[in-house]
Amino acid sequence: MSSTLADRIDTTYLELTPQEQRAADFMRVHLADLAVYNATEVARLSGVSKATVSRLYRRLGFESADDLREHVRGLRAFGIPVPSEALTAHASHLEQEVANLRGALIGIDLAAPAALIAAAGRVLVMGFRNSYPMALHLRQQLVQARASVELAPQPGQSVGEDIAGLTRTDVVVLVGFRRRPETFGRIVGALQHSPARVILLTDPSGRKYARQVDQLVECPLDTVSAFDSYAAPASIIGLLASMVLAENLRDGGRRIASINETYRAMDELEGTT
Repeated sequence: MSSTLADRIDTTYLELTPQEQRAADFMRVHLADLAVYNATEVARLSGVSKATVSRLYRRLGFESADDLREHVRGLRAFGIPVPSEALTAHASHLEQEVANLRGALIGIDLAAPAALIAAAGRVLVMGFRNSYPMALHLRQQLVQARASVELAPQPGQSVGEDIAGLTRTDVVVLVGFRRRPETFGRIVGALQHSPARVILLTDPSGRKYARQVDQLVECPLDTVSAFDSYAAPASIIGLLASMVLAENLRDGGRRIASINETYRAMDELEGTT
């Protein structure tokens, strides 16, 4: 991927004229807004001429304002945070969150993934970078519904040992949302050739791995703010864990009761004494 707009501004900043620097300062702070602003609006808001803005665009490597807008839109599609001083309207944020939840939940069928997880001898949940917190949350939910749920990679550890030790009774739940590490494809390939069954929890950018896994669960991350939204993945995780519990409700209920009794005995949680 070519350098981002912010990188281009930072690299060329000292070579710009004072007026171009003024426009560049405005652009640097309002990156998200540049997805909709034209050159006239940037000129007016930054207090320079339209000719200065057009010249600046060319110095940054863009033929036109349309090229720059497409570049900024592409950053968000890739998951790159795009900052803005403008406050995001709560109503717009809510609308997008609801749209994500509808897109993720309406028509989704989690019966097959839930059945695989429930029947597995061991479940290994894997996640990297921004997907790691979601993997950690999924493991925490599943471990209450069944035993033998592990998380990888552990801090500072590689994944070779975990993949090499997989058996045909294991199920791997791989959490892989966009901005995945460069090694992600190789990890998917290694899991594909392992004896374990593989479930991939991802956003639309992960569809390319669909043929390499047994089950693919897709969640949108779209947002009107700078950072990706994980409301839909969190909701899917809660639903999936609940369906795993329902697959073996008697044993799962006993496990939950035993866990709660341990909480009380160790005085680990508020309100359990």
